[in-house]
Amino acid sequence: MNHHDDTIAAIATGAGAAGVGVVRVSGPRVPSIASTLLGREPTPRHAHFAALRNDAGELIDRGLLLFFPGNASYTGEHTLELQGHGSAVLLDALLRRVIELGARLARPGEFTERAFLNGKLDLAQAEAVADLVAARSEAGARAALRSMEGVFSARVDDLLGDLIALRVHVEAAIDFPEEEIDFLADPAIAAQLSSLRERLAALLVEARRGVRLNDGIAVAIVGRPNAGKSSLMNALSGTDRAIVTDIPGTTRDVLRESVAIDGVSFELADTAGLRDSDDVVEQEGVRRARAQLESCDVAMLVTDAANAEADLALFEGLSESAERLVVINKIDVAGSAAHSESRDGATWLWLSAKSGAGVDGLRERLKTLATAGAGEGAFSARRRHVVALERVAAHLVHTDHVLQTTRSGELAAEELRHAQQELGEITGTYTSDDLLGAIFSSFCIGK
Repeated sequence: MNHHDDTIAAIATGAGAAGVGVVRVSGPRVPSIASTLLGREPTPRHAHFAALRNDAGELIDRGLLLFFPGNASYTGEHTLELQGHGSAVLLDALLRRVIELGARLARPGEFTERAFLNGKLDLAQAEAVADLVAARSEAGARAALRSMEGVFSARVDDLLGDLIALRVHVEAAIDFPEEEIDFLADPAIAAQLSSLRERLAALLVEARRGVRLNDGIAVAIVGRPNAGKSSLMNALSGTDRAIVTDIPGTTRDVLRESVAIDGVSFELADTAGLRDSDDVVEQEGVRRARAQLESCDVAMLVTDAANAEADLALFEGLSESAERLVVINKIDVAGSAAHSESRDGATWLWLSAKSGAGVDGLRERLKTLATAGAGEGAFSARRRHVVALERVAAHLVHTDHVLQTTRSGELAAEELRHAQQELGEITGTYTSDDLLGAIFSSFCIGK
């Protein structure tokens, strides 16, 4: 079903004067626009070499014209692609010509929005299109591609189908109240609910990992002043971004750097040394450092052999889901060798940020933490997906409580209804115009 009666156009790509540029058009007027530009009716899904001219018959560019009819297109409606030289001037002239023939400029994300509204993609797949375009690492791009192909959506749909089946069983008890208590006490109902909760928990773990692959793994580098945090950040990033001096308190604010390790993106945050200080600026730096700890995926405590045990207190306030790394720095001074071990729920690594000894081992550990459990089926996800799954989990917990205590079919059915709606919002089965507007406004114009 086509949800639009107008035709849109946009420059999808522009690769410079020596490259290829594309003007993309979608909507009911596409056949007429294509015939006018080609001088005859185009053959569907066929690349036509065409002289693309303006209204006065003057040549704009020579390039390829491709026409995709109706449902055989990305948007689910008639689509036209004009491929020409990458000059911004030529592309702009070609876009103006298409608009003269009845199109209008597309809004950000409108092509993908039409694909969603016409049933070509669900909402999670549509978001994955933007994630693929914006991917900052190979792992993130691969994960986004899997979500775009429907890997994440299929998992959600499987859960949704079983949740609906459970809801039907519970609501059947409401229709036969004289049998409700016995029906709701059926072990099969409890087994269905337990299976749903287990599978949801597994999906939530993978979705959180998908967010990290999509956004990059947030690494907070913390420690006391002069522990070598800035030196370590420079060693990991291969730059001299962070200022390194022997003066305590040199780092006052959070310094960020994006680093890719074997195709995985990390967002490093070098923070102020954690200590008591009368300096107002340094106090603010310490506050921001603790805020980084509360929201990071990986907390990297940089210390030395003499202070390591005492410095573990700096992990206070760390999220339970965050990974802990204890980096014993300056082994070149202590005369010890680079190595690692697991201790007290954390990985301890001995290295020298100055000499580089052991830094490769830290890189490998970071990569392992980022990709643990992320096999070939890993997919990208967004924070709104994780929030929705967490809400579903809460509703299922409440459902279980109701079935075990009050045995109220109405309350259990209401909890399951809310859970179904939360799951449906991930793929767009249930959605609002405000949500769609927020999602698609973040896309680039050509998508």
